[in-house]
Amino acid sequence: MFTLLTTLVSFLTGGVPKLLDFFQNRSDNKHEIEMAKLQFAQQLELQKAGFVAQKELEEIKYDEIQTTSLYQHDIEIGKGASTWVINLRAMVRPAITFGLFGLLVCTEFFGFYFAVHTGTTYQLAMSNLWSDDMQTVWASIVAFHFGTRAFDKK
Repeated sequence: MFTLLTTLVSFLTGGVPKLLDFFQNRSDNKHEIEMAKLQFAQQLELQKAGFVAQKELEEIKYDEIQTTSLYQHDIEIGKGASTWVINLRAMVRPAITFGLFGLLVCTEFFGFYFAVHTGTTYQLAMSNLWSDDMQTVWASIVAFHFGTRAFDKK
């Protein structure tokens, strides 16, 4: 039961940044809709006055603004940092996950190796190696890593 609870909590913890982004995006989208309505009203007024060329210039300007806003978040994150620092930062969660997986495999392998060579029965060795605590730790690691990846998908 505790394993199930920690797995669920670890999975949901990976989605906290996306939840915060959801509220930020909702606010940003509301602002963008208001701006689009104002621009549309302006274009209608310009068309009534006969400034069709102005409409095309406004479309080009709007595309430029949209393109720059798409990359603004990434620019802010990497501001002042070199490429390898940005890449290193992106590798933190996978490196921790794979490191813990490697540690778990080594611990289990050498524990089983020791149990076999000391004459411990298979059932006793497995109950000690793959205990409830070990299942809880492993489930938390996997749920956090893949939960974060699930929430990263757009």
